[in-house]
Amino acid sequence: MGTLASETDSLNYLRLGLKGSGKGNLGKPRVLSILSMLLESSVQENEKFLETSQVKDVVTIFHGSRAPSLSIQQYVDRIFKYASCSPSCFVVAHIYMEKFIQCTDACLTSFNVHRLLITSVMVAAKFIDDSFFNNAYYARVGGVSTAELNKLEMKFLFGLGFRLHVNVQTFESYCGSLEKEGNLTLQIERSIQACGIKESWSTNDDPTSAQIAR
Repeated sequence: MGTLASETDSLNYLRLGLKGSGKGNLGKPRVLSILSMLLESSVQENEKFLETSQVKDVVTIFHGSRAPSLSIQQYVDRIFKYASCSPSCFVVAHIYMEKFIQCTDACLTSFNVHRLLITSVMVAAKFIDDSFFNNAYYARVGGVSTAELNKLEMKFLFGLGFRLHVNVQTFESYCGSLEKEGNLTLQIERSIQACGIKESWSTNDDPTSAQIAR
């Protein structure tokens, strides 16, 4: 059973692009699209819930006054392109974000998801990658000031109680869940392509040009 589980997990890693994926390879890790889809879905569900219920969102330091113009998918792709972090960082960042949301009782919305993303990926890169950039660089990539990102990082770390270690079982469990979501997404994409629907947007490749709404 242990061998079978190990083989299954390795296959999930390959399918998500966590193995054999690097700067020298064409394309981007599949995990980026799956994670973006999950975050977008969560944001839509949460905002619909807040709009139709009497529940008020818990406003944190991660909230902006308006939603950024960059979509979640664009933002995730941008971080991966310029931050040079490993694909596994995005899985760990996803785990961190869920834990932080649970600890603060806040809802993931279009007003806070971008700041949570850049902060969680930066913290994950510092914890699991052999090399990483300083906060000033991540701030430019994320479209925030260095001073703001420093504050976001401290708030994030305290929210997690500085418990950054992710055991193998938890990582494998999240990878399995992401792979299942990816299979569902692939089925939906095939249906959309069959209908002749295409999605497009423009992106700016200047790593210093992005700016998150205040």
